[in-house]
Amino acid sequence: MKTTQTILLKNRPTGEPTLDDFEFTETNIPEIKDGEVLVSTQYVSVDPYLRGRMSDAPSYIEPFEVGKPIASGVIAKVIESKSDNLKAGDYVSGMMPWKESQVVSAQGLTKVDPDQAPLSAYLGILGMTGLTAYFGLTDIGQPKEGETLLVSGAAGAVGTVVGQIGKILGLRVVGIAGTDEKVEMLTSEFGFDAGINYNTTDNMVKAIHQACPDGVDVYFDNVGGEISDAVLFNINKFSRTINCGAISVYNDTEAPKGISPQPFLVKNSASMQGFIIFDYVDRHPEGIRQLAEWLQQDKLKYTETIREGFDNIPQAFLDLFKGKNKGKMVVKV
Repeated sequence: MKTTQTILLKNRPTGEPTLDDFEFTETNIPEIKDGEVLVSTQYVSVDPYLRGRMSDAPSYIEPFEVGKPIASGVIAKVIESKSDNLKAGDYVSGMMPWKESQVVSAQGLTKVDPDQAPLSAYLGILGMTGLTAYFGLTDIGQPKEGETLLVSGAAGAVGTVVGQIGKILGLRVVGIAGTDEKVEMLTSEFGFDAGINYNTTDNMVKAIHQACPDGVDVYFDNVGGEISDAVLFNINKFSRTINCGAISVYNDTEAPKGISPQPFLVKNSASMQGFIIFDYVDRHPEGIRQLAEWLQQDKLKYTETIREGFDNIPQAFLDLFKGKNKGKMVVKV
């Protein structure tokens, strides 16, 4: 029987994960059955939300099991098919274990076109990343032309797309990122109106006020923690906060301490809503169509950090928490 290299969750991390929490092993590739395909992994997505699945805690998605493969978004090439819908040579996307080759059900896979966009784009701008930005901003944010949109984690995969959609919809867009280089990228490459480097800012409340002199109407929150606390002091009447992620506290070993948002929300008749992209699964085709249209019209740009080599998947994931990515972090196998 043929085998393939596989990455397992070795331990449940305490605090920030390390390479010791991953294990490389060889696993068997079973015989292909009706309705299945044999695929070869081409690209693997690494995302901050995977940290939550490494903990044995109730969440919107089942935790990974210790000793079992980790899984995420994958682009793969069909090598052999016993499915009526897919043939050898097709490229597909789906949630798959971290394996170099594997047999999977064709039912959960989506065929992607390498001629329409680079394959890696289907893990980013035309995949979960782009859809998260699109539905979070348009559905929960309810943006109106002329309003101010503030984005934290703005130089990341979702943040760069949120800001650009904001500009398409006629908003003033301000981004928060962790280096001067990233802030420069936001304004020069992605059309943000202004940016804040939180690592060189002593007073975030004041910095947000200066960058958003008319206040914040829509806040797209990718980080949580102290940055998001500071935003509360700058929200406008009827503001909308979109809680997409909280990477700043994912590795905390104690419950995070912060100011209570309720007085700010009550005083400003403001709203704050969390979401996950799986809430919008029935509307994914709609989102992909709109994102693809903007992409073809050159209204959207995207940036990727592409690492090479199956062996480098764990390190690429760890580097997310060090801010070493610009845009979407992807590993080319």
